[in-house]
This record gives sequence, structure tokens and C-alpha cells, in this order.
Amino acid sequence: MSENSNLPSPVPPGQAPLGSGAMFDRIAERYDFLNRVLSLGIDHRWRRRAIAQLRISDAPAHIVDVATGTADIALAIHKRHPHAEVTGVDPSVGMLDVGQKKSRARGADAQVRLLVGDALSLPLDTASVDGAIIAFGIRNIPDRRAALAEMVRVVRPGGRVVVLELVEPEGRGLGRLARFHVHHVVPRLGGWLSGSREYRHLQQSIEAFPPPATFQTWMEEAGLVDVSATSQTFGVAYIFAGTVAGGTPDADGAP
Repeated sequence: MSENSNLPSPVPPGQAPLGSGAMFDRIAERYDFLNRVLSLGIDHRWRRRAIAQLRISDAPAHIVDVATGTADIALAIHKRHPHAEVTGVDPSVGMLDVGQKKSRARGADAQVRLLVGDALSLPLDTASVDGAIIAFGIRNIPDRRAALAEMVRVVRPGGRVVVLELVEPEGRGLGRLARFHVHHVVPRLGGWLSGSREYRHLQQSIEAFPPPATFQTWMEEAGLVDVSATSQTFGVAYIFAGTVAGGTPDADGAP
């Protein structure tokens, strides 16, 4: 099923709009390393918890990883659920190229395919997948509510939509320390390590992300029920999860 070959060439370096696929082309080769450094390695734990919220069963399943980037989530799903089919979609050719290399190295090509695409117009049929997940990507989408609606469109009734995202930390004490990390350490260390201005955009995009309660409401308005928002590591990140309305409950009452 692999369609990972013949990706178009990345956009040449230049004044790529911040948050665009072309912007991420510029930092693709350094993206994984920078994420490990800037998150102090905690992002692996966040991803595992987000994947668990998909509630993938032992039956064959098809999951779409929106804004897949270098395919970290897609490959983590494959490792934990080797029977699952995963489609990763991202506008950055450079990021997908890195993800493609990782997929080949891990022998995952048969179950993981990576496609160039837009989160606002996913290349999937309505109700064609069992779950959708997006990690650290929805804050870069201009219309976040439309992106949520698009994920709901492609997921079957009763399937899950999961969002893992960095947010503006709140509170005092450790929350204040977390805010210092986001506002000062992330853009400066990221810029120093990468030689790019893109990590200033990271801090600014976190500031612009809505409060967790507001984002929960957006998920419900998009057609999700039983929506939850779980704080991670002093509120630096949140895992939002919900179920597409219309599914048949199991005997225990869960969708």
C-alpha cells in the first residue's frame, strides 16, 4: 500500500510564511533532534498517552495522522499496533521526506503511507478511518475549527479524534517555570541550535492557542462527544480527545 515514493521536491529556502509547510521544509532535518532537546525528552511520553486515547483495538484499524511531520506519531502507532494501517498527511515535503526515511529504516512501509496534503482538505473519504490524531500541528492551521470538522468528517461514527498540543502554561510555581521555558528557552535555544527564526514562531503560536476550555467547546461544536482535556507536565501540553457522534455503544457504555 506504500505511496511514499515520488514526493515532490521541497520548496527552496526563502521567506517561507511562518507556520507553513515551506517553513517546516527549512527545519525538517533538525526537527526531531530539536524536539527532544526543547521538550527535555518528555514529548515521547505525551505521544504515547495521546495514542492510547485513540483506543485502537486488536481488530484491523485505519488511523490518519494529520500534520504528521516526520511521522513520529504514525510510526509510534505502527510500533504499538502493527496490525493498524496509518496514513500520515502533511503539507511539508521536507518533513515527509525525513519521515519516509525513518519508515523505511523501520520496515514500516507496508502499513504506513505518507501523503502531501492539507489538514483542511484531507485526501480521504467521509467516515473512512477509525481514528484521527494530530500532534503539535493544529496551532499552525489558520482555521482550527475547520480542521477539527475535517477530522470529524473522515472518522467513522464512534471513532476517536485526538489532539496533542502545546498550550500557554498557567498558575504559579512550576507553571511559572514552564512559562519561562516556553517564552525564553524554547525560542532562544531553538534558534541557536537551528540557526532559524522558526522557533520564535513556536512561542508565538503557543501564546495564540485558545484556552483548553475553549478548545474543548470547539471540539464539541465540530461533532464530538465525551470530550476530555488532560493536562501534561504542569500544563505545558494538553491531550484533547473525543468520540465522533453516532457510534453504537458497547455493553459497558463506551463508544
